[in-house]
Amino acid sequence: MFTLNANTCVSMKKVKSKYHHGNLAESLVNAVDEIASKFGLEAVTLRACAKLVGVSPSSAFRHYSDKRSLMTAFAARALRRLSETMETAHTAASRNNDNAFAAVGLAYIEFALDNPAFFRAMWNDETIYANDENYVDAANGLSAHLKGGFADTIKDSDPNSFSSEELLAWSAVHGLANLFVDGPVGNGLSKANKIKMAQDMIQTLLPVFPSFET
Repeated sequence: MFTLNANTCVSMKKVKSKYHHGNLAESLVNAVDEIASKFGLEAVTLRACAKLVGVSPSSAFRHYSDKRSLMTAFAARALRRLSETMETAHTAASRNNDNAFAAVGLAYIEFALDNPAFFRAMWNDETIYANDENYVDAANGLSAHLKGGFADTIKDSDPNSFSSEELLAWSAVHGLANLFVDGPVGNGLSKANKIKMAQDMIQTLLPVFPSFET
């Protein structure tokens, strides 16, 4: 089991001053990101987040009944952020007359590289309440992006289900993102090198399906 050592506690004290908890529920979710990004998801506890924010555990428990409920809020935020990232990438590509699929696919992978704690938490059923209303709403929002022609970048006849093209697109970018974050691919490489690898993979995908927008 992960335990916070002296060095960890010192690091947490250094960032505590960043938190302004007029909205304590949001501040606690921010603390999850802080701890998980530095020490891994296994280091997150409701008490550790309360300590980082600078409130008593009892104050934290008024908002989240347990660690699982806090992690559910964190996962819901991750899903929404990924949805926003895909939408922003599509909008920018359209404005600049760039390939929308390439832009969205690369944005998905870059999201994972920049936010590994978010990426790991999104679908981790062992640590969240998957039936939570807020989480389900966020998951449905991302699902709509993925089913809707991979964020409207490929032709899609049915926005309520996954086509084979959508599944391949998602599998490719999610798989590489996962290999970067938790797997053996890109170990020791800079982010720039990983992005180049991702760009090359996405370019390889483009001619596979005539339905991909250019």
